Amino acid sequence: MRDNLDLAASAQELADAAPAGSVERAAASSVAITLATTRDVASARRTLDGLTPDEVRKAALELFDRLSG
Repeated sequence: MRDNLDLAASAQELADAAPAGSVERAAASSVAITLATTRDVASARRTLDGLTPDEVRKAALELFDRLSG
């Protein structure tokens, strides 16, 4: 299983590749930051549950599930 920092690096790569100002970029950046600043995957998931706006939260959770799955 990959650790938070490995997952954060993957999310950051996706954020860098996404168009500026897009929901995808905001979601991937949020996932990258959250993974880099939490102790474990469960803590990261709980933190992302509180993300706003809803559109970004949904995209971030989908990306998180894909990366951590």
